[in-house]
Parts: sequence; structure tokens; C-alpha cells
Amino acid sequence: MINVVKIKVQSKYVTKYKNGYPLVHRDMIVDDHLLKKEGSIFYLVDQHQQFIAKAYYGKQNKGIGWILSRKKEEKIDFNFFKEKINAAIQKRKHLFNDQNTNAFRVFNGEGDGIGGLTIDYFDGFYLINWYSQGIFSFKDDVIRTLDELANYTGIYQKKRFNTEGQYIDDDDFVKGKRGEFPIIVKENGMNYAVYLNDGAMVGIFLDQREVRKAIRDQYSKDKHVLNTFSYTGAFSVAAAIGGAAKTTSVDLAKRSKSKTIEHFSVNGIDYEQQDIIVMDVFDYFKYANRKKLKFDLVILDPPSFARSKKHTFRAAKDYTKLVKDTITITEKNGIIAASTNNATFGMKKFKGFIDRAFKETGDKYEILREYTLPSDFKVLDGFLQGNYLKVVIVKKQT
Repeated sequence: MINVVKIKVQSKYVTKYKNGYPLVHRDMIVDDHLLKKEGSIFYLVDQHQQFIAKAYYGKQNKGIGWILSRKKEEKIDFNFFKEKINAAIQKRKHLFNDQNTNAFRVFNGEGDGIGGLTIDYFDGFYLINWYSQGIFSFKDDVIRTLDELANYTGIYQKKRFNTEGQYIDDDDFVKGKRGEFPIIVKENGMNYAVYLNDGAMVGIFLDQREVRKAIRDQYSKDKHVLNTFSYTGAFSVAAAIGGAAKTTSVDLAKRSKSKTIEHFSVNGIDYEQQDIIVMDVFDYFKYANRKKLKFDLVILDPPSFARSKKHTFRAAKDYTKLVKDTITITEKNGIIAASTNNATFGMKKFKGFIDRAFKETGDKYEILREYTLPSDFKVLDGFLQGNYLKVVIVKKQT
């Protein structure tokens, strides 16, 4: 019988782990030097060597491993992966059966029982994200599970575990039939162009599905819409389909323009009637103020960290300033859709940034709606990092 390494949890964190906390942190355990090979299974034990949980060793930016089971006798083998992934698929049956949506998350890491692993579905294609060398060591079990449970056209993968926690550039095709890209997927009846073998990003952030629907159905009709940090223009497309008078998309990345044009085109929208601007968003705010431009709806979805030649943005430090800049170019009774995917703070603190911005500008506001992750992005109660998305729809009052 193989001797499983026992890693002692610092006494002050024992209750936290016993209450279901899933992530193994180096500073919460003793003797982490005993962990040698990524993918190896180890036990977490208390100061009396009593079993707490079974975990795997896998270094990523969040921690050094994830708890897989709280049953000492449970084997971490093919049947374990099959059971977890099958349970996740069953929970998404309503999405598999949705005629208007064929792009969503099938398996969401620790929320579905295996941290460090996500699986997304794009109209017959599965995309696996591996967030550590440790979880990647279980690749054969995950692929075999999809072979047995899923009726797929092809499987792709993203390896996101080099030394900086970034995507490893590679041919991402795994098996099945290669896709002819872009794949045009549907989300609530809207079309989006997806590339599964073209770098780290695929062209759409699936976690914003409900927000895009709200932008289309509730907030865009006859409005002048500004979409900042617009990436591939997905929010702009939703606004245009929702009847916006005009959309303006602003992003610093040069490829954002061609990607946004493509997204308008696959929805039958004349992109030449929209403004697509390649520019630093912070410079655009200054330009808009100079020109006295005002918008009825402004969408703010910045990355947690962004750096250009002139500006550095950190969501935890700079979001209040970003909202203040936005307030100045928002019409009275206009809407600001403020979003962040920063996992280091919760909704309460995020709303605090917004509140401070309005206090500092002297404007009043009303919160119309809040969004967190959609149901396919299953999260664990008590693990706030996992529920990273925070969106607040704010009305600037007269």
C-alpha cells in the first residue's frame, strides 16, 4: 500500500477546513516541503494527526492544491472524476436543452468538486482549462469521462500553469474533429464568434451571460451606449440588438476592432453605423469631457489589472476613480453598469467604491440591480474567492 503524505494544518485553520474551505494555502499548513510531485494525493490532518480531508498537490496563483474529498477511503480515480463531471452535466441539462443558448460552463472547478479544472461547452465542442500541472496530471481521467458521458464534436484545452500562472501557447486541439473557426455560438439568441485555438481568450466571457441579456432587454432601447474595455464588443452587440440608438466601443487592444466588427457582422448589424475606437479608455474619458460627450448607458468591465504606457489600473485601488470619471460623462437618469472580476474583495466593498465615487462627485444614485455568477458557474458557500463576479447596475439620479 502506498504511504500517503500527511500534511498538518496549522491549528488556527483546522475549523476553517473542517467547515468546507477547499483551497490549500502554503501559509495555512506545516511541512509543505514534503509535497514533491504535482498531482500527488495527500491528507490534511490536525495537530493530533486526525484526518480532515484528501487533496491534490497543484501550484497555481491561488494556492498549492485543492481538497477533493472529505472521505478518507474515497479513491481519487477515473470513477471519482466521472461521478463529479456527470453530476455537473446533469445540473446543466436545462442549458443543453435551451434552443437559444449553446455556450455555457459545464464544470466550474471547486464549485463542482474539483478545484483547478473548468470545462466550457461551445455548440458541440468542449474546452478544458487546466490551472495547474497537478490537475493536468489527471488529464486522461477527464478526457475518458467526456468520451463516456458527452456527445461531442471535438475537445480543446488551455494549459494555464506556467511559472507566472499564464496560458501556455500551444496547439490546443485534443481529440475529435477540429473546429472550423470561428464557431458561431448562440447566447440567448445572440450570435458570438468563438475561437478555441487562438491563444488564451476565446472571444467571449461566458460569466456575463445574464448581464448581456439585461443590457439587451432592459437598458439599451434608444440609448447612446458607451462600452469601455470592450474586448470583442459583446456588450455592444447586446446593446445594438436591444435597439440602442448608437454604440461606442473603446479598447486599447488593436485586435479589438476587427473582433468587434466580426461580432456585429455575425448578428447582421451594420458596424459602420457604430463607433469602434482603439484607444486607452482613460484617454477616452478625457477626450469625451473635452468634447462634452454624454452617454445614456456606460458599461464598465475592466480587467482586475491593466497597464498601458500612461496608466496603471488596479481594481482594488482605482475603481472609485474609474466610476468618478464615468459619472462625468453619464447623462442625468443615465445608467452605469459597473462590473469587476476581482476575487480579492466582495460585493459590499465593491458597492462601497461606487458609493464613494458618487459622494465625491456630489451626485445621487440608485442601485437598480446586482448580478453575480450565473448558475452554471457553481460556487461553494463560504468560499468568496470562487464567486468573483460582481456587477451593479446604477442609475445616476437628477
